[in-house]
Amino acid sequence: MARDFSFLQRMYRLVQHKLVIPIKRSPHPPEHAARAVAIGLFWAMTPLIGIQMYLVFLTWLVARRRPNWEFGLIIGMAWTWVSNVFTMWPLYYAFYITGRVLLGEQNEIPGYENFIHHWQGALSNGEGFFETLVVQVKVIAQEKGLPLIIGSIPYAILSAWLGYRYSLKYVVRRRAAKRRAIKRRATKNRAAKNSAASPTTQSNTR
Repeated sequence: MARDFSFLQRMYRLVQHKLVIPIKRSPHPPEHAARAVAIGLFWAMTPLIGIQMYLVFLTWLVARRRPNWEFGLIIGMAWTWVSNVFTMWPLYYAFYITGRVLLGEQNEIPGYENFIHHWQGALSNGEGFFETLVVQVKVIAQEKGLPLIIGSIPYAILSAWLGYRYSLKYVVRRRAAKRRAIKRRATKNRAAKNSAASPTTQSNTR
């Protein structure tokens, strides 16, 4: 019988498969994967949903020409999906409110529902992906652009820093644990071989 996974269980499996497992399986040094997570999260925390993966790719093209700047392209692209259709509106609203506060424009901040209604109404004018993207860029540039962009900067920097710090720690600890496990197995195998050889040695002595 097929297992009936709840929504949260499916999301957990998706996160494990798309975000965590690629870090575990990366053959590169821990810093390589950690930089990828940081770059992916940095672009994820910007109001540029739709082109974030392209921005990771452009960053990768620049970084690969610099010593010790390289990172995993696939991992970086995957981590941009932290911002998606489910998290887009809360993130945009958080960026906008933060930007207004940083610019000293706390007065007359729209409520969440009004903010979402305005954006959804504007984006409904785009029929396809690229048309919707153009409309999104126009809305950012003409109406809410400066607060949205300014407000996203603290989130982008903090997310990148936390992503690098904790993914690096995770990879280092996991690889250290793996080395210890391999060492324990090797010690156990040697002990088993020695114990198996002992009766033979004793019988030959007799």
